[in-house]
Amino acid sequence: MRSWYLNRLKTMSLAELFYRVKQLVYSKYEQGFCAGKEAPLRKYTIIKNHFNYEQRSEVMYPAVLHVFGKNLDYSNGEIDWHLDIFSGNKFPLTFSKKINIRSNPALSAKNVWEINRMQFLTQIALNYKHSGNDAYLQLFIKIVESWSESNPFLLGVNWYSNIEVNIRLIVWYYCWHLLNAEELLSSNHAFNSFIEKTWMPSIYQHCKYSYDNPSKFSSSNNHLISEFSGLFIASSLWSFKESDKWNRYSKKGLENEILRQHSENGINREEACEYIQFITDFFLTAYLVGENTGNQFSEKYKARLKRIFHYIYHLLDDKGNFPQYGDEDDGKCLIFDGQNNFNNFRSLLSSGALIFNDSILKSGSHGIDRKNQVLFGDDSVSIFKSIPEIQPERKSKFFNEEGHFYFRKLHKGREINLHVDAAPLGYLSIAAHAHADALSFILSLGGKPIFVDPGTYTYHTEPEWRNYFIGTLAHNTIRINQRNQATIAGPTLWLDHYKIKVLESESTEEIDRVTAEHNGYKTLGINHKREFLFYKKELKIRITDTIEASDNNNYFIEMPFHLHPDMKIEEQTDHAYSIRNSKHQSDILLNIDNSLNSEVKNGQTSPEIIGWYSKSFMKKEATNTIYCSIETSGNQRFETLISIN
Repeated sequence: MRSWYLNRLKTMSLAELFYRVKQLVYSKYEQGFCAGKEAPLRKYTIIKNHFNYEQRSEVMYPAVLHVFGKNLDYSNGEIDWHLDIFSGNKFPLTFSKKINIRSNPALSAKNVWEINRMQFLTQIALNYKHSGNDAYLQLFIKIVESWSESNPFLLGVNWYSNIEVNIRLIVWYYCWHLLNAEELLSSNHAFNSFIEKTWMPSIYQHCKYSYDNPSKFSSSNNHLISEFSGLFIASSLWSFKESDKWNRYSKKGLENEILRQHSENGINREEACEYIQFITDFFLTAYLVGENTGNQFSEKYKARLKRIFHYIYHLLDDKGNFPQYGDEDDGKCLIFDGQNNFNNFRSLLSSGALIFNDSILKSGSHGIDRKNQVLFGDDSVSIFKSIPEIQPERKSKFFNEEGHFYFRKLHKGREINLHVDAAPLGYLSIAAHAHADALSFILSLGGKPIFVDPGTYTYHTEPEWRNYFIGTLAHNTIRINQRNQATIAGPTLWLDHYKIKVLESESTEEIDRVTAEHNGYKTLGINHKREFLFYKKELKIRITDTIEASDNNNYFIEMPFHLHPDMKIEEQTDHAYSIRNSKHQSDILLNIDNSLNSEVKNGQTSPEIIGWYSKSFMKKEATNTIYCSIETSGNQRFETLISIN
């Protein structure tokens, strides 16, 4: 752990160091005078919010929470809020800021937080709204009271991370409306007592924590966005003495961060694709609350939000799948439907279509789901239907400045979709959710993944697996001398960021082509340049790697090709592999450079991990990886050909 702290210090500026010292001093005050104290009853008023979801549904949600493949039954309202249901271990009920969440590699804060986000409360509220059954209201009250009793202010791991605090605020905002809490306040004595004694004091504590503990400097990534969003939404409904100040502060923060953390093309700078849907929901919900309270965001904010929606449209393949670059942890801002396979990217395209009356976004969406009905109200279905229907041709899309390239070709009703990653490592000095994947690629055919990014699997547990999934060997690129393109300094901490440069690109009816290079091996005196050339008529992709070495010292090259678990391999020659899907249709012929040695690895854990795939957080399975290597010296050139049958 000492080395982690030293590495973390390396990423901080002098201004950040002073800020961290200030926060440390303040935490001493919190520990001595605030931790464990009940919030005194405070005067509050309710701000009028326009909310018109009144639709009834016959769909009733079961009292089961899905946590990374495990199920938690909350039907009796009894939940151990500090338990990691995977390991069976618990976090202590001590001052939150003194808890070391990394000290026990078998104990995951992420597993605990997923339950404590309380996102299942929206489903209880919907069940109550749709049925009128008082048992659902009683279950809601019991769970919130249980959480409040089990998590005194600033005690326990659930007061450790500000993002978790603010997700609860957003969930509670929508539960308030779904329960029609203002009406219950005047008609239900027990609910009134619950509000006054439990819920409102906890809401105040959450708002205060959010404001007092911002993620600044090198930590100001998606966490800061969530903090501004949660505080803005909460202070737009529940008005305490400080709420006007909180509202101005958080709105200004959102206005700044939507511009700062996204390029002009709407691409999030964290370089973690799945996080895009998570982050966009924070901006979307805050925007809608601003509209519903007459506290609208600026035109710049709205324009950048539209660009974000359009990037989402371009990054998805024709079946709605996203390229798995960077970290992914199945995180959602809001959950309304209880589905494990809910496609929030496509849901966001529906949201964007509704806001901007946008036919292109509509064409990539999946229509109006429960989430959009709640967010936009009962008129959402008719408004969505009124947006003109179009089917735009899905062409290749290049984002040169940001380093993301989408090669596309529709052939016999199946889309060939190649994502080329020539983007920076990640955002800010820690690049927390980045992977060392410079010049890697992902290929799908007809919405079926062929060559994949193996995913994420874990964050703070099982460090050897964490290091594999974020490392260069777990990506379809080149690794040299068994070193990553950047230095792993912790589970969400990178040092020695590489620089990447797009040298040329073009897209025509006949070809797509991108050439880029990175300097991740500059300490070895080596530069890696890669060209992707897609011959659209011949349905062939040629990848040319150029290794430029400053001396004649030997070095070791590894070039893996990671396949989706559904793909089967048949070796044609020493340097040619036929790749078929589970239906035994011949899809791909991979020809590797004749100078390389090759073998198929599957589910290997020794001497090194390789041949694994993680579809979602905390899940992994063995898969085939075609592993190519050579020990060589001097300048080298390798050519790979992918032929699509």
